Amino acid sequence: MENQIQPKAEVAKLELEAVIGFNGHVPTGLKCHPDQEHLIYPLGCTILIQAIKTQEQNFLHGHSNNVSCVTISKSGVYIASGQVTFMGFKADIILWDYKKRELMARLSLHKGKIEALAFSPNDLYLVSLGGPDDGSVVVWSIAKTEAICGSPAAGLNVGNATSVVFSQCHDEMFVTAGNGTIRVWELDLPNRKIWPTECQTGQMKRIVMSISMASDDSFFYLGTTTGDILKMNPRTKLLADTGPAKDKFSLGVSAIKCLKTGGLLVGSGAGLLVFCRSPSYKPIKKIQLQGGITSISLRGEGHQFFVGTEESHIYRVNFTDFKETLVTTCHFEAVEDVVFPFGTAELFATCAKKDIRVWHTLSNRELLRITVPNMTCHGIDFMRDGKSLISAWDDGKIRAFAPETGRLMYVISNAHRIGVTAVATTSDCTRVISGGGEGEVRVWQIGHQTQKLEEALKEHKSSVSCIRVKKNNEECVTASTDGTCIIWDLVRLRRNQMILANTLFQCVCYHPEEFQIITSGTDRKVRIKIFLVQEKSREALWLWSQAGPMGHFGEAM
Repeated sequence: MENQIQPKAEVAKLELEAVIGFNGHVPTGLKCHPDQEHLIYPLGCTILIQAIKTQEQNFLHGHSNNVSCVTISKSGVYIASGQVTFMGFKADIILWDYKKRELMARLSLHKGKIEALAFSPNDLYLVSLGGPDDGSVVVWSIAKTEAICGSPAAGLNVGNATSVVFSQCHDEMFVTAGNGTIRVWELDLPNRKIWPTECQTGQMKRIVMSISMASDDSFFYLGTTTGDILKMNPRTKLLADTGPAKDKFSLGVSAIKCLKTGGLLVGSGAGLLVFCRSPSYKPIKKIQLQGGITSISLRGEGHQFFVGTEESHIYRVNFTDFKETLVTTCHFEAVEDVVFPFGTAELFATCAKKDIRVWHTLSNRELLRITVPNMTCHGIDFMRDGKSLISAWDDGKIRAFAPETGRLMYVISNAHRIGVTAVATTSDCTRVISGGGEGEVRVWQIGHQTQKLEEALKEHKSSVSCIRVKKNNEECVTASTDGTCIIWDLVRLRRNQMILANTLFQCVCYHPEEFQIITSGTDRKVRIKIFLVQEKSREALWLWSQAGPMGHFGEAM
């Protein structure tokens, strides 16, 4: 039985100090502020404001789910961001004060998802585009922070609108585009109406991925999934030209930006960045980047610009020499493990799908990247002497790398039948304990030139998710997705104790005093098991919900 005792005081919240990462899957999610000194981009539920020169970060908190779009007003005074939410629930748009770094207003009308946002050139209006479950376009008054009018974004016989851009000169005109639809909208403020006009493209049917308006409103350009560019006249609503006729952009035109000097910056889904001009759209300058391009943001007039890719890279490109410089990078798949070397907090290592990275804590810079193609690394651990980094891979191999150079030191092949899912090392640097997808825990003796299997411990029925070793190297604890945590005797190489729970254990660790173990799993509960000499063990429980703590410690005898 678990008795829950209400906490006497509120639990203090952890403050976010720094973030290493960039979500390149948000279309046009990377923005350079008009002050030319800050980058703004979403990451999870947070908006990051990062200084270009000093890398100093500020955070805007307010969204309850992942941010799906972000935009900045032409003056730089306002930031607007939209989020996704669950089907049937309202998705919020948040209007931020850039200078004060605080929330100004929360606008709720769309359901499911905010697809795209755009400010009018004089900061009078904000236009928002709802997702597939919503299908509407809404114009908001910035001064009153309320909706002026709305309308279905596309016709009945076409797909969803996914992109929006405002006129560069007029506050009453904007354009939406998407799957088979291109519309120019005019705002009728006295009657609180918006009137759409469908653009004519003849027999040509396209799915629009990106959109950009010329600085004088003479034309707007549309990037499509077929890899060509459409040039439209907003006054006549007719197609001016299209291209390139041959050698279209592979995987579509995923980002496009008009330059004031003339010409276009085009980013493809294959990572090709091109400068070209209408009507031929043939590459004048081009570079190949890593990952599909999703954002192009100009710094000032476009002498320098920033590019964001799907593989979580941010590049700075100078227009004159058209050479890229990597500004920010991170994993673009789920991070499987994080570990610090013994005795220092200046470095730490992380692993994700196909690579291991070593980071400098103070500068948030990547120092080393170790890549094993087409493999997934599930866990890592530093040897106590710092001479090797042990890693667990889904091909059933344990690989050891030199943490300074990334050189492969040795490989233990066929360490587990269904992949290695967890790994830990002893403080005397003579043993490696590994866990596999089949549930086995194996103890390996590590010599100068040899790696020998000591024992295979078969108690878990499902994959081992985490391993921790006691300071004296005589005991370790393993957590498994079968709902058990087992404490092992590393001297006799047999089980000491087992803990059962109705959860899939994901992690486990020892309390610094080592008379408690702390576990957590898919039920969002943190369990603390207390071990007393020659007495029954007591289990304490801390319940957590997605919003915060639900209770404090209870005790079960």
